[in-house]
Amino acid sequence: MTRIENTFKRLQAEGKRAFVAYVMAGDPDYDTSLELVRGMPAAGVDVIELGLPFTDPMADGPAIQLAASRALDAGMTLRRTLDLARAFRQGDDTTPIVLMGYYNPIYSMGVETFLREAKSAGIDGLIVVDLPPEEDDELCLPARDAGLDFIRLATPTTDDRRLPKVLENSSGFLYYVSITGITGAAAASAADVAPEVARIKRSTDLPVCVGFGIRTAQSAREIAGVADGAVVGSAIVAELAAGKSVAEVLDFVRGLAEGAHTA
Repeated sequence: MTRIENTFKRLQAEGKRAFVAYVMAGDPDYDTSLELVRGMPAAGVDVIELGLPFTDPMADGPAIQLAASRALDAGMTLRRTLDLARAFRQGDDTTPIVLMGYYNPIYSMGVETFLREAKSAGIDGLIVVDLPPEEDDELCLPARDAGLDFIRLATPTTDDRRLPKVLENSSGFLYYVSITGITGAAAASAADVAPEVARIKRSTDLPVCVGFGIRTAQSAREIAGVADGAVVGSAIVAELAAGKSVAEVLDFVRGLAEGAHTA
């Protein structure tokens, strides 16, 4: 059983929803990023999404685009991102890490090399937003064979005809994008999300976590209340970009986690 599966089973037994937090690897620099990631489990984060910096993050809004630029300017690469995960694992062998990003850096490294290095670094799952299910032979199936979960995105436009294809080789959890558009573009609405999550859960036993548009503890509580978990990224990245210290960002994360956990 993977760390991701163990985490969701534990939370289910405790009657809690999951809190998933995204941070861009290397933003604003390697050391600060590692300090932030290391502090996340104690702040209540159940699953860490580690963003892979890329020059053309097409699904992301300004906050994460700028975070990627800062990380790249600071010398962050795919290999250094895996080094960061490896450093985190020296002190935490429990909290799942999901690497989230785009296929180009992985393709450039080579799929076989990447999967070997990712597994060695302690990565548990992948979210690769620009690889559709029709390309599962490219990375999804090799990742599954290597013991990594491949987490797929579903959106408000994923209708009942498309959903089975999205779910076909997904594992770990399903990430439901609460809005149409880029990250950080609009606020998520629990009233809109609830029927969509219920529809998806009729077709899968995977946990369904909801992200995009969650910025406050109250919003995290409301969204987690209609799903298996809430995902927050842009709001956390924005705190860091505003010049907040790691301790201040972790206080903000703690509030979001408490919101999700009390749903």
